[in-house]
Amino acid sequence: MANLRSSKKDIRRTARRTELNTQKKSKIRTFAKNIIKSIKEGDVDKAKTLYVSYSSLLDKAAKVNLIHPKNADRKKSRMAIAIHKSQAPTATA
Repeated sequence: MANLRSSKKDIRRTARRTELNTQKKSKIRTFAKNIIKSIKEGDVDKAKTLYVSYSSLLDKAAKVNLIHPKNADRKKSRMAIAIHKSQAPTATA
C-alpha cells in the first residue's frame, strides 16, 4: 500500500482511468461485432451507419492514445473493405 498522499491519489487516478479506458475499448469491440453481424445478415445499410460511428470512436481513441493511430486506421480500412465486399453483386459465369 502506498504511504505518500500523492501515491494514493495516483492509485485512485489510475483506477479511474483504467475503468474508463476499458469501457471505451469495449464499446469499440461491440461496434465491430455489430457491423460484422449486420454484414452477415445482409443489412448493408445498417452496417454503413454503424461504420460511421465506429470510425469516429476509433479516431477518438487514437487521438488520446487509447490505441495506436495506425491500429485505428487498419481497423477502419479492414471494416470498410468488408462492407464493400458484402454489397458487391456476385458475378456468376
